[in-house]
Amino acid sequence: MSNVYTNELDAASGQSILIPSGYNLSLGGTILNSSSIPPDPEDQAGKFLVSNNTDAEFKHIGPTSISTFFNSGTWTRPQGINRVIVRVVGGGGGGSGHSESAGAGGYAEEVIDVRGISSVYCTVGNGSGSGTYYSGNGGGGGTSSFGNYVSASGGLGANQTYQHCGGLGGLGSGGNLNLYGGGGIGHMNYMGHGGGSFFGSGTMSAHGNWNQGARSSQLKAARGAGGTSGYQRSYQGANGMAGAVIIMEFV
Repeated sequence: MSNVYTNELDAASGQSILIPSGYNLSLGGTILNSSSIPPDPEDQAGKFLVSNNTDAEFKHIGPTSISTFFNSGTWTRPQGINRVIVRVVGGGGGGSGHSESAGAGGYAEEVIDVRGISSVYCTVGNGSGSGTYYSGNGGGGGTSSFGNYVSASGGLGANQTYQHCGGLGGLGSGGNLNLYGGGGIGHMNYMGHGGGSFFGSGTMSAHGNWNQGARSSQLKAARGAGGTSGYQRSYQGANGMAGAVIIMEFV
């Protein structure tokens, strides 16, 4: 082996230095070739350099886009998208009075290979619109789904299962992860928060100084949350929040 000591290498002509076949250029003991030199980063904005133990290449890491459905509709696979993580939450139930609040929608999450799929219909479960007065049935929320792949049932309303009890949470199904929504609160003196969904809790509860607090702020709650109760027996509980279908899209 020969050693060449130099401070600079220049091509005799052009901008390339040719290493003849059968020879290698070593830098600090590492052979320089297509496997050891990083690929050209031009036009690779937003990508990460990753290795498969043989070669290095630029790839997208994490979702390249996210589609969100707060109302039912059709998801169409974007060009180049091969896999998705789908998250669904059912609608929340409706609250009653005297702390009798509603359950939240269930939650499910699934990784799906969509290379053979062109579109999927997404159903978004409605929140119960039957928030009611003390001891009334607040009504249940609707089921959300991503086609036949994954779904999550709605939370039950206050008093829907047992009198003077909070509503039970819905349940996810068909996913790699399936969770119950939070349950509502049973009978007490004042007001009870609606059950919390995977994305957060129901709207605020209020003292008698603002008796209609839960009802007037019922849309300021997390997707799928159960309805908060009305103050004592004279004021309506909040309606449930509608669910959602969220699709995280990966190359």
